[in-house]
Amino acid sequence: MEEVARQALPQGMQIAWTGSAYQELQASGTGPQAMIFGIIMVFLILAAQYERWSLPLAVILAVPFAIAGALLAVLLRGLTNDVYFQIGMVTLIGLAAKNAILIVEFAVLKREEGMDALSAAIEAARLRFRPIVMTSLAFILGVVPLAISTGAGSASRHSIGTGVIGGMLAATFIATFFIPMFYRVIAGRAPRRAAPSGDTPDKTPLA
Repeated sequence: MEEVARQALPQGMQIAWTGSAYQELQASGTGPQAMIFGIIMVFLILAAQYERWSLPLAVILAVPFAIAGALLAVLLRGLTNDVYFQIGMVTLIGLAAKNAILIVEFAVLKREEGMDALSAAIEAARLRFRPIVMTSLAFILGVVPLAISTGAGSASRHSIGTGVIGGMLAATFIATFFIPMFYRVIAGRAPRRAAPSGDTPDKTPLA
């Protein structure tokens, strides 16, 4: 459009972006940076909570499933990867991590009770699947009005709603079945914790 304006407009006249279009142009390219910083923040918080550097990886590995689902949903609807879609991606990082945390947290508790990593992961997934589905579907239904909205500014709402819905569906019904495997692989390689003084050392490594 700028090229056409230079050819058609008289000498000394030019066009410029204003309003929301200008803000979107200025913010272009910052979405991936925000996503990276969001993932780093989630990782550091989980590392402090679990007091381990390896265990948060079982949670972070759920994020790619959400991103893939969001990209597929936007592609199917013919939308673009604009700044509004990237905002939805940052939101998905926390939502996908929330689902994984529900499983990993319960698996850690089961490991502390003496279960092996595989049994703890399977038990955690079985008991937490229903709460994950309930909370995820509640959120998905909450953003459906964004995906089907009409009127002025509906394009931005379509990008956010469609991306979040697709990402949450993937994080709920695909990533949930992989998180126990991630936990099993990572927990199986975790170092042993020192047993408390005066107690018999536990030969099963905790994670």
